[in-house]
Amino acid sequence: MSVPLLSLQGLTKAYPGVVANDTVSFDIGEGEVHALLGENGAGKSTLVKMIYGLVKPDSGQMLLRGAPFAPAEPRAARGDGIAMVFQHFSLFDALNVAENIALGMENPPAMKDLASRIRDVSEAYGLPLDPFRTVGNLSAGERQRVEIIRCLLQDPKLLIMDEPTSVLTPQEVDILFQTLQKLRSEGTSILYISHKLEEIRTLCDHATILRLGKNVGECTPADTTAREMAELMVGSTLHTPERAGSEFGDVALNISGLSVPAPSAFGTALKNVHLTVRKGEVLGIGGVAGNGQDELLNVLSGETTTQADAVKLGGEAIGHLGPVERRRLGILAAPEERLGHAAVPDMSLTENAMLTGAVRQGLENNGFLNWRAATTFAEDVIKAFDVRTPGPDNAARSLSGGNLQKFVIGREVLQDPDVLVVNQPTWGVDAAAAADIRQSLLDLAAKGAAVICISQDLDELMEISDNFAALNEGRLSAPRAATGLTVDEIGLMLGGAHGMEVAHV
Repeated sequence: MSVPLLSLQGLTKAYPGVVANDTVSFDIGEGEVHALLGENGAGKSTLVKMIYGLVKPDSGQMLLRGAPFAPAEPRAARGDGIAMVFQHFSLFDALNVAENIALGMENPPAMKDLASRIRDVSEAYGLPLDPFRTVGNLSAGERQRVEIIRCLLQDPKLLIMDEPTSVLTPQEVDILFQTLQKLRSEGTSILYISHKLEEIRTLCDHATILRLGKNVGECTPADTTAREMAELMVGSTLHTPERAGSEFGDVALNISGLSVPAPSAFGTALKNVHLTVRKGEVLGIGGVAGNGQDELLNVLSGETTTQADAVKLGGEAIGHLGPVERRRLGILAAPEERLGHAAVPDMSLTENAMLTGAVRQGLENNGFLNWRAATTFAEDVIKAFDVRTPGPDNAARSLSGGNLQKFVIGREVLQDPDVLVVNQPTWGVDAAAAADIRQSLLDLAAKGAAVICISQDLDELMEISDNFAALNEGRLSAPRAATGLTVDEIGLMLGGAHGMEVAHV
């Protein structure tokens, strides 16, 4: 038996009130693509942070090619051949590609030489990049290429990838997989974290499943269905969202000929947007990150105001109204950035519940805040959406990303909106929680609410949407019935290749 590239032996890491990893053991072989699976809060992030030197284990050990491996910091891990592409990009918009890559290198070469290396490596791995392009002008897929090339310039032995396809079109996913397969053929090992289980089945050689911090099993993804892997992750039968099949009602929300300038140098202008959504309808809006999703949500929520008649609720002009007034009228929104936009990191869940629930939940009266009622509301959200937290007094930043996402979506759904706009509702959420969130959106529509779901997850959009439209460079396509759309057709729409003509609905 050959010595594995990396061997984890009994790794344990505990924080106050929770054991993030409990005696976790498994091996990653040379030239192997190894999946790390688990629901939100299972301990995946803590585990890879220990491998990358961001967190020190309480007990247990790691062996790298048979030798003790205990990086004190990421620089030490990189020195030993460990590279990581994080779920959240760490790039400076105002700098160009080469400058961003240089910042991640210990001893960067002269810029001319670095630019040449970037071109050579990016072309060799099918990820072409112009080293002198400003990062703020790159698409999400191109930004990910920057992160990957930065890692490849280190000649890594192990590449850790956390949710690498969440911002990519299907065509970009194919390109990424070709790159990873080339790396595997050259002997690089890959530790791959994703909630997209069909991708795991396509790409990965082996999978380790974590549940509540423990290694609960392994499988060969190619021989295991996505549903079976999901059920291994959650330890129970997976619920499949069910559509009620109700008829649509009157027009709930209408946007006509809306154009809004970009909010910043690296934002996206909305261009002649027409949008209509009816009561009981789920309108799915797809788009690669950076094509106007945030700007559209801000216009719908009232964070960006417009001419009054540019946005109409039930025929009433509301474009000039801000978020509080729109919430009072029944338009609620859950933005993509959960920590910092949807929730204040250092505020408790009760305080975050108060922030958006004060008006519709009656949590304030004549300027006085009813904290007992706010606590009850937060507890209701925690219970209804299975938010894993010790209680409503815990700070938002103390929750795992997926659990905070459940809280953010649940907080809006439980306020019974007439129109709910959500951006990336199940981003970074495990299969069981994603199914529950999608079911809550379908249930809301079945009760007569209009739901606008902005997402980069095409499977999600096809599962819950009645109609589908695509955002590309701030333009919204005419909607099409979701039933019958192929992934290739959707991918081309997202890239703006066809079907992007704007039409009244």
